[in-house]
Amino acid sequence: MKRLTPLLLVAALAACGAQPAQEAAATSLTWAIETQPITLNPQLWAQNKVRLLVFNQFDALISKAEDGTFRPWLAKSWKVSDDGLTYTLDLRDDVTFHDGTKFDAAAVKANLDQFKAPGYNPAVAAIQLKALDKAEVAGPYTLKITLKEPDGLFLDFLSSPYAGQVSPKSLKSAKDLKFGGIDLVGTGPFILDRYVQGQEIHYRRNPAYNWPPAGAAHQGPAHLSEITYRFLPEAAVRVGALTSGQVQVIEGVPATEVGLIKKDPSLALQTSLNSGTAYSYYFNTSHTPFDDQRVREAFREAVDVDVVLKSVYQGTATRAWSIVGEKSPFYDATLEGGYGGDVAKANALLDAAGWKERDAEGFRVKDGKRLTVREVASAPFVRDRRDILAQAIQAQVKQSAGIDFQVKIVDQGSAQKALEENQYELFGNSRGDSDAGAALNLILPAKGAINRTRFADPQVDKWLATASATSDQAERKELYAKAQKAAVVENAIVFPLYVPADQIAAQKTVQGLGFDPASGTPASAYDVRIRT
Repeated sequence: MKRLTPLLLVAALAACGAQPAQEAAATSLTWAIETQPITLNPQLWAQNKVRLLVFNQFDALISKAEDGTFRPWLAKSWKVSDDGLTYTLDLRDDVTFHDGTKFDAAAVKANLDQFKAPGYNPAVAAIQLKALDKAEVAGPYTLKITLKEPDGLFLDFLSSPYAGQVSPKSLKSAKDLKFGGIDLVGTGPFILDRYVQGQEIHYRRNPAYNWPPAGAAHQGPAHLSEITYRFLPEAAVRVGALTSGQVQVIEGVPATEVGLIKKDPSLALQTSLNSGTAYSYYFNTSHTPFDDQRVREAFREAVDVDVVLKSVYQGTATRAWSIVGEKSPFYDATLEGGYGGDVAKANALLDAAGWKERDAEGFRVKDGKRLTVREVASAPFVRDRRDILAQAIQAQVKQSAGIDFQVKIVDQGSAQKALEENQYELFGNSRGDSDAGAALNLILPAKGAINRTRFADPQVDKWLATASATSDQAERKELYAKAQKAAVVENAIVFPLYVPADQIAAQKTVQGLGFDPASGTPASAYDVRIRT
């Protein structure tokens, strides 16, 4: 076996300059966030914006650095067999769940076995854990994991919120396992003790915490004694709460408010691009009109993305050119400048596709039917003024090409129903996976869990499968570049718009704020402190 990580956690922390545990002061913080969680169960995590909440309450087995390397967390070290089929984890022996039960190899096995429960998280079971064969307790703090086939993404899974460790006792007794909440117990630096739907979520410090991931700025319990996250979806309300002193931190700062934040000498602003995929429109190729590639290309050409982004985000958004975001090491920069914004080409393509006539409102028609494109968006996933972005694109495609782009923002159930019944033509999405390959496996394969294009290409499936099976980063980059070209250029099934970013604005007395090195989303509150 080859040993990937011989470091002990304590040594790793020391190497990263972490400071010894100090006596924790009694301090509280109020933080306004944009998105209310659909679930607080880390193993069912779906919203990138909720990542900061997950890692307050739960710890993963390993952590991932910005350069893509993996570091110890609840697992002190790990070995991978030469054939890539066996992972042996050496776990910490000093960790306790919030309910007092011991964290050990049996607990990790119970968490992995939970994904095998019918209906628990079928998407993860089918994609991220498709290679998992079994987990075996090889000792009180040693776990042996066997895969059916090599999986170059398995370590990424172990570092993700999906690998957030939950007390086996609470997995069995939680009143609402799907949502999680107060009675789903982790090992994290904070304990969830109050959740009021539509209003707030409250955590108190875990006084026993002494096992942060490598790279944390300190050891021991969190600096804050308690933290309250208020759900304020309206951007102006969040900013107003910060400037008036009702909250000390906000995330999700709209471009329209950046100037106000920067002008206030008592406030500080930080921003970071997210990992994973760009926010893109995915064209449903299974029926009219996007079953015709000419119409897919025409929609993209009808939009001047630079103009739209400048209008909506006032120069703060990063244009996307690929399904993969530019922060990813797998981003293919050769796609830049290859399409979009050619109105004459858009109209020529639509004429060639038979959409030549216009109705009284100026929309194109064919065989008596209007050229209509529907997007049904789930409200909990609408962030970054994406509703305003859609309105700007709606106006452009109507004016420049006569396309009727209709946008509905509905509840999660209604959105899911529309997707299942194939009652949409366009699907907007970004993924916050720390490894873009994991996102591509969900989006592009014929049987991908969120393949909303309904497009199938056996060659792309083969490339993705080969990339997933290897840990050779150069080979993976080459294969993912081919998949990106197939999706964006050769088949035009995706329309990349912008690379998602997160912003944090805070009173300057709040220190230790930052972003998760792997995802680019706001980090947990573990290192946050208030300067007095």
